[in-house]
Formats: sequence, C-alpha cells, structure tokens
Amino acid sequence: MKIGIIGGSGLYDIEGLTDVEEIYLETPFGKPSDAYIHGKLEGKDVYFLPRHGRGHVFLPSEVPYRANIYGFKMLGVDCIISVSAVGSMKEEIKPGDFVIVTQYFDRTKNRPSTFFGNGIVAHIPFDTPTCPLLNKIIYDACVEEGIPVHKEGTYICIEGPQFSTKAESKIYRSWGVDVIGMTNIPEAKLAREAEIPYSAVALATDYDVWKEGEEVNVEKVLATMAKNIENAKKMLKRVISVIKEEDIADSPAKNALAGAIQTKPEYITDEVKERLKLLLEGRI
Repeated sequence: MKIGIIGGSGLYDIEGLTDVEEIYLETPFGKPSDAYIHGKLEGKDVYFLPRHGRGHVFLPSEVPYRANIYGFKMLGVDCIISVSAVGSMKEEIKPGDFVIVTQYFDRTKNRPSTFFGNGIVAHIPFDTPTCPLLNKIIYDACVEEGIPVHKEGTYICIEGPQFSTKAESKIYRSWGVDVIGMTNIPEAKLAREAEIPYSAVALATDYDVWKEGEEVNVEKVLATMAKNIENAKKMLKRVISVIKEEDIADSPAKNALAGAIQTKPEYITDEVKERLKLLLEGRI
C-alpha cells in the first residue's frame, strides 16, 4: 500500500522511515513544493511532501497545489493524509486539540482550484469533501494514542498570509465553522478530482483573534505547535501500521470523475489528453 502524507507548518519529516530516498518530479502543472520523501514504515510505502517546501519557502497562496497532488497521482498513492496548523473558532476546541475535517468553507480567491479548464470541463461532486473511511481510521488512531481529538469539523480556508481581523474572525464564528486555516483548499478539491481518498487533520494552535486575551501570539503558537507535531507523528505512525487497502476501497473519491466530464470526447484535444492522461484514463 502507498500512503501520501502532506506536512504543514512544523511537520517536515516522518520519523522511523527506512530505505529513504528523495523523488523529484516534473508534472504538467510544474514542480511540486519539494522532493517527495519515500521510505518504508510498518511494511508500507510512505511518500511525504512538505507543503511549504523544506525551510518553509512558500506562502499559502504560492504552494503549487496542482503539482503536489498530480505528483502523488504519478506516484500511485492509495490515499493522502494532510496535516495542517489551524486556529480554533470554538471554545471547546482547545489549542493542542486535533480536528478531523469533514467540511470546508472556501474563502480563497487567488488560487487555481482545478485540473480542468483550457479545453475540458468537469464538475465533480464535493458534498463529502474528505474520505469518511479514512477519517475514521485517523480518529481511532488519535483516541488510541490519547490525543485530544474532535470527530468532525468545518474548516474555513482564507487566502492569507495575514491572519483575520477581529471583525472577520467574529463573522466566521457566527457561521458556525470550527477551525480556520490557509492551506486545505484547493488541496482537498484537487485530491478529489484526482480520485485519491483524502483526509485532513487540523492541529489547533490558538483561538485565532476572536477570544479576548487569547489573541494569536507567535511564542504560544510555536510552543503548542511543537506538542502538536509530536502527537501528529504518533498518530501517523499508528495509522500507517493499521490501514489496509480494503479499508478505503469504497471511498467516495474513487469514482469522483464518473460522469463528471462534460466535454464531448471528440472535442478533447490530444494536448489535453496528454496533460491529464492520469485523470482521463477510463473516463473518456
């Protein structure tokens, strides 16, 4: 089984990998954020990619999301687990808590969010944006490791790189969202278009800026992040040890493109077919 992992702020490697190698790819959408770190863990192939690049060189808006996900498709991963730091929008989600993301609210505005266009149209279903089967495995792993975790939550994705104003933060809270971040969109959308089961684990570091006296503080955030990263590594190791291909065989991602391509086959050019050949195989 091949497992893809995307690390967010603070998570730049996976401990315990053996037979480690770096894989540099060139995709139809450019170069990914960095080399994919491939290794073995618990007898499974693991491909790790630092979302912001080693050294944290990409702003959230600059991350080459399409290249990152297409690269995972080229590597043939069976699923992707995304880990990212977020702010909590609810009192009960405390700094240090994990949230299994089950819904998104997209407030981004400057990012390509699809592989399609430029000669081909597709509309995928996205009502269940993360894989419920993979989510359960991750949730159970958190419980078994004693990590404080919330089984579901809505992630509002903002453009950044600035944090919210107090007015924005309070409005987002009134919408009922659970966490706020800058990177899961368009990542989740692209994984669905690539028909790769995708789950996101949000690691709360702070209360954003809505809570008086608890505004975002870099020192506090970094201290919480360090603890979160240690827990994330424990969670990932357990997930990798227990997951099996059959566990996610019925993921809603597996057939996301069935019936989604609207362009008639005779109008799809050879250039488009070559650019998207990994996605179009068996779909046109």
